[in-house]
Amino acid sequence: MINNLEQLAEEKIFSRQNIRQQIEKWKAEGQKIVFTNGVFDLLHIGHISYLLKAASFGNKLIIGLNADSSVKRLKGDQRPINTENSRAILLASMFFTDAIVVFDEDTPLNLIKDVLPDVLVKGADYKIEDIVGGKEVQENGGEVMVVDFVDGHSSTSLINKISKK
Repeated sequence: MINNLEQLAEEKIFSRQNIRQQIEKWKAEGQKIVFTNGVFDLLHIGHISYLLKAASFGNKLIIGLNADSSVKRLKGDQRPINTENSRAILLASMFFTDAIVVFDEDTPLNLIKDVLPDVLVKGADYKIEDIVGGKEVQENGGEVMVVDFVDGHSSTSLINKISKK
């Protein structure tokens, strides 16, 4: 049982170097690896629903988490609201999450190439053929899945609602 945040971080938050070892162990045990990625700035029901669906496609869910610098480049200087460390710990605290890996690039392509999951999952706002890393996963025998979002829920809409006061 996990007793504190440090232990949680130690058990579920991996460096780019260490995740490969963990994946090899899981694959040797016959585990099916699922990967998804995102910013996950202000967690909401849409995130939870999406991540639960993603986790259902296999045995181990790995989340690629955009680093703060990546979020700023993609979403502007006012984001992220929560730091990458806080976001990683929140994601790691969920029972269906097995690993978090922070990446600094604008896309997770290099991380996906490192992980080579059995299943790559993105939101249904993407076409399978346009999903970053999809080609590489499929060439490795994996599959690419899309998951519907819960309508009306996004971090941006929450931020806008809070800003209006």
